[in-house]
Amino acid sequence: MKNIMFIAPPAAGKGTQAELVVEKYHIPHISTGDILREISKEDSEIGEYVRETLASGQLVKDEITYQLVEDRLGKEDCKNGYIIDGFPRNLEQAYKYDEILERLGYEVGNVIYINIEKKVLEKRITGRRLCENCGAIYNINDPKNTPKEESVCDECGGKLYQRSDDNLESFQTRYQTYEEKTAPIIEHYRKQNVLKEVNGDDTVENIFKQIEDIIK
Repeated sequence: MKNIMFIAPPAAGKGTQAELVVEKYHIPHISTGDILREISKEDSEIGEYVRETLASGQLVKDEITYQLVEDRLGKEDCKNGYIIDGFPRNLEQAYKYDEILERLGYEVGNVIYINIEKKVLEKRITGRRLCENCGAIYNINDPKNTPKEESVCDECGGKLYQRSDDNLESFQTRYQTYEEKTAPIIEHYRKQNVLKEVNGDDTVENIFKQIEDIIK
């Protein structure tokens, strides 16, 4: 089993696909956010630093993130493959990640790029509605996924709402950050011939089939 990294713009469904891969192939899902949250619970110098940094809304120093990522990837459950999530976030971190893998004797594996047009993502974001009761997700911009009754959940009759960050302005900011910071990583791994591209403008099931073909 090769290691897997997903690269995708905001709202492309990266998290959903990662969950499906973990469920089917039983490999660990390594999230830098989860690592930092776990470390923050420790009664140690680094635990205190991470705890205070997260509480203040600041970013943890890259050097510490690199060390924590390397420590986590060095654990036994990662020997037969893993999914890396939330790292690397920019080109400098990608270089550091390559160095970490070299020290651990790992290969990059499959870097899976979920390619989807910006306009499609805009519709997904601005049209998304969630049930405040059962968590069901709808999209008023998608005829196949609209509720039967406006603002009412088909499943439980609960009220549907729009998340505060599911607006065009917020999406534009997040997408611009993605293009500036994350998109160069795509070219970095394309040059290494490890980048695999899937069509993100499809059903969850069909996207997963594309990913399965890559994994196999």
